[in-house]
Formats: sequence, structure tokens, C-alpha cells
Amino acid sequence: MQTKRSIFTNRWLPYALLAPQLVITAIFFLWPASQAVKSSFEREDPFGFRTTFVWFENYTRILSDPSYLNALGRTAVFAVSVTVLSMGFALLLAVCVDRILRTAKVYTTLLVWPYAVAPVVAGVLWWFLFNPTIGLLPYVLEWFGIDWNHRVDGTQAMTLITIAAAWKQISYNFLFFVAGLQSIPASLSEAASIDGAGPFKRFWTIVFPLLSPTTFFLLIININYVMFETFGVIDATTGGGPGQSTMTLVYKVYTDGVAGLNIGSSSAQSVLLMGIVIILTFIQFRYVERRVNY
Repeated sequence: MQTKRSIFTNRWLPYALLAPQLVITAIFFLWPASQAVKSSFEREDPFGFRTTFVWFENYTRILSDPSYLNALGRTAVFAVSVTVLSMGFALLLAVCVDRILRTAKVYTTLLVWPYAVAPVVAGVLWWFLFNPTIGLLPYVLEWFGIDWNHRVDGTQAMTLITIAAAWKQISYNFLFFVAGLQSIPASLSEAASIDGAGPFKRFWTIVFPLLSPTTFFLLIININYVMFETFGVIDATTGGGPGQSTMTLVYKVYTDGVAGLNIGSSSAQSVLLMGIVIILTFIQFRYVERRVNY
């Protein structure tokens, strides 16, 4: 079998096609990242009039800061909770939609809508729902003996931002899980059903292993989402409180850099956050991908 290859008559055409993306990447990622690395080795006064090169002093200070270490632990819990919750619900919804024949497109459209909502809007929405004064859900929880007030309870505040962030991401995961389910041949499940396998066993022995490439991809995307894109949700719901109980790494970068005007420390934190994400992505590709069935 002969494979088709694309041949460019002009040797500069491939570079011209790649140039817009390379320029955007350089302007909006490489240059800001290099500036953050540069600032992480400097100490700047709040007004920006004087800059002093301090080597690794910013890194040493934040790594010995209990508030930063606590934020690191909270971020780990937050990342695992949001990833498991959003992917679990998305997979459940995708399996349910995959069983629907006539109205599948309608259900898919309705379930995708939340992804179009901005993170700040999603945070405000859940803030209203869980507001101890005017919210509906605290009254419902009171019937079950739960006194909800996330403004004074750190555990409840963390639960709130986890639900809000996971709800925002479910639609994205749902789209990929539906596409993955629809790409699995129905004959495989039918053959297992004829052999006597029940629905649960067919899912875990046939469907879910074939979904492993999609699951692996979404695992990486969700970890990056929690690390970088949940700032708006946290800022709109809890603002990092109460008592820094919802202060994640990305929100601490903002608090120290914008609110506290400590540019050097904030830059060092952003570099460490980028390094953590790179390490997690490497570990996933190096070890988790081995269990993926392509």
C-alpha cells in the first residue's frame, strides 16, 4: 500500500504556514515566561523604581514559607478532587447519552452549554447558590442537619470551589468521552453480551480500556486546567478565604504579585508552578501512558 505525502513546491511555504502560530507562542508564552524567570531572581520595590539582583533568595524564601507549603498541599487536594469529580461525572453523562438514539444531539447540546460560561460567571453562579443568606442550597442542606457557611468554614469553602471548578470542566470532558464512546465498535459489546457478560462487566473490560487514550488526554488537560484556569472561580467565590483555606498556588501568585506588589516572589512562584506542571506532565507521559491502549 502506497502512502500519500504532501509535497510543497515552495520550500518556504511550510515555514510561512507555521509562522503565525510561532509568533503567537513567542509573544504570549515564551516572552512572558522569560520575563517571569528573570523577575524571579530580582527584588523590586513596590513602585518599580529600583531592581536588585538577589539570585535564589526569592525561591529560598517561598520554599521556607509555611503559607506557600500549605497552598501547595491545598492545590494537590484541589487538583485531585476537581479532576476525579469532573471526569467521573462527564464519563457517567457520556455513557447515558451514548445509550440515547433519537435525542442524543439535544442532550449533548444542553450538556455542552456550561463550557461556554466564563470561570468568573461560574464562580458567581455557585456563590449565589451556596450563599448562606440568600442562597437556595444552604436551606436545603439545613433540612439534613448541615449548617452551611463557607465564609467561616474552610472545608466548606474548599468544597464550594471544587464543585464550581468541576462543574465548569464537565462539559469539556463530556465532549471527548462521547466522541470516544461513539468510536468504539458496537460489535465488541454485542459479542461480549452474547457470551453472557453483563453491562457493568462489558464497560470495565471492553469499553473503558478502549477509552484509555481519551482518559489519558483528559487527565493531562484537567490537571493543567486546575493549576492555571481556576483563578476566576476562586476569586469570584471565596477570594482565597476564609483564613487562606482556599489559597491555591495560582491564586497565591496573584495575591503576592498584584495585591501584595511583591513581584519577585510572585514570579518565583509562577516559575515553580510551571515547573510542577511540567514535571506532572512528564510523569504522566512516562508512567501513566504505559497503561494506555492505542
